[in-house]
Amino acid sequence: MISKWFELKDKAISLRKDGKSIRDIEEKLGIPRSTLSGWLKNIKLTERQKKVLDRRWRNALVQARKGSLIWHHAEKKKRLELAEKEAQKTLSEVNTKDKSILELALSMLYLGEGSKTGGTTIGNSNPEILLFFVRGMEILYGFESNKVKCDLHLRADQGEIEIKKYWSKKLDIPLKNFTSTSFDKRTIGKKTYEHYKGVCILKYGNIAIQRKLVYLSRQFCEKIIKGG
Repeated sequence: MISKWFELKDKAISLRKDGKSIRDIEEKLGIPRSTLSGWLKNIKLTERQKKVLDRRWRNALVQARKGSLIWHHAEKKKRLELAEKEAQKTLSEVNTKDKSILELALSMLYLGEGSKTGGTTIGNSNPEILLFFVRGMEILYGFESNKVKCDLHLRADQGEIEIKKYWSKKLDIPLKNFTSTSFDKRTIGKKTYEHYKGVCILKYGNIAIQRKLVYLSRQFCEKIIKGG
């Protein structure tokens, strides 16, 4: 049975001998690649033709990757925007003035990041997390930010005074409240990223609040686990 594209065979062979890629011929003549592969398999290209096609293939691959990257960035932006809208919707349904909700949120944060022994102590490298804790302690228990003590855990190449000023400004806590700084000797000779400002530890020294936060968070977890 003669292929319906047979009358184009000579043209396809001629194009191949001119150094055209199978994709080029397929697009130009509308012949399926499977048919072209059979017709053209014995045609040898010159080294120069091979290099030209290889260069074109590599350039096309680069452009395809760029296009794919742009697409992925656009899709990621859409997903982030959707997540933000969903978060805003959930938050709009929450009474942020309800102190019981704030205390529950504070207790869950403390369960993950706070000390379970001694007084009420929590440490983190994220100023936003610690500022939330400071504000929560002020609203719920009347603690003033100038009463909390602060320790810093830094890397070897970080400047103590500079980092103290950073955390003091971020948390609105007086510099004099930063009482202790330790440096990690394991980081000697290693450069620290500019954005990393060490770990700041807030110490309230109130065992009663620590106990309440821990019990509240654990009992809440147990209630959810048991379906209550």
